[in-house]
Amino acid sequence: MVKKRAEIAHQKNEHLDLCSTDSVAFRQRTTLLEDVQLLHQSLPELSLDEIDLSVELLGKRLKAPLVIAAMTGGTRKALEINTELAALAESNGYGFGLGSQRAMLDSPKMAYTFRVRQRAPNVLLLGNIGVVQARDCATPVLEKLVHEVEADALCVHMNPAMEVIQRQGDRNFTRCIETFARLVRELSIPVVAKETGAGVSTEVARRLSEIGVTTIDVSGAGGTSWVGVEALRAQGEERELGELLWDWGIPTAASIVYASRCSMNVIATGGIHNGLDVARSIALGATAAGIARPILQAFQKGGRTYAEDFLRRIKRELAVVMLLCGVRTIAELKRVPKVILGELRHWLNV
Repeated sequence: MVKKRAEIAHQKNEHLDLCSTDSVAFRQRTTLLEDVQLLHQSLPELSLDEIDLSVELLGKRLKAPLVIAAMTGGTRKALEINTELAALAESNGYGFGLGSQRAMLDSPKMAYTFRVRQRAPNVLLLGNIGVVQARDCATPVLEKLVHEVEADALCVHMNPAMEVIQRQGDRNFTRCIETFARLVRELSIPVVAKETGAGVSTEVARRLSEIGVTTIDVSGAGGTSWVGVEALRAQGEERELGELLWDWGIPTAASIVYASRCSMNVIATGGIHNGLDVARSIALGATAAGIARPILQAFQKGGRTYAEDFLRRIKRELAVVMLLCGVRTIAELKRVPKVILGELRHWLNV
């Protein structure tokens, strides 16, 4: 379904406005990261200064296992957000994800809102396109799309729950696995499978792994409900459906484990708010954690300085948790003893 430039710009601006508030959070569903208890070590035999937060992701070394996750693009308002946060990621050694580049497909003139390389020459930069749009595009078109922004990898997002609520959203989700397989074979950069707030099942992770996708952004339930976002934009029956399915999805913690069991590199997004969330995610098998809405809110409250302070706090919290677990590196954190409690135990038996 083709959308006009003005319609896409209006949609993106509405998304930004809604995600600036907490009204789009999951209502009852949580990430279940609270059910992961890490074992305290009274004799860590470490100095806090020894803690090494660096990690390799998609061929680049990050100074901390943090990705400023995909947010926006395609509007003038998005330009400032993308350039400032990409520069922040560059100076601190984080990864950075662009919002959906669908706007570039429909209106190439909007490409400037995604071009951040000049401000972030060394950052791990993730492009972004929906799997439905990718299905309907020849590979050379997508190759040009990522080349224009000089992306290091292309996130191909899966968002059926969001789309079926969205006004004029997609309704046909056939040939998506086939699309992933084609892009893995034909694109010159890695393909990252990315959910949008509803998490991933073992079945989806396994199918993606079998066709050669090695990295997945699980974007689990418990953070921003994109069904909720679209419900607030919808009317009539679509609004009612969105209200019914507001909390739909697989919690972030379960999604991480499901994908890890399939030997995938995992970016844990969906309700990551602090360094303990990051540590628990990594202990479950993630390589890095992605954060979007809390960073957007910090940025809109106090600009780049507030966003930078927010992420600096998360880094410090993560380092302290690692010290208390008696581990010096992210690789060691992946292997720490842990206790799984509550509802998460049931999810992990599925």
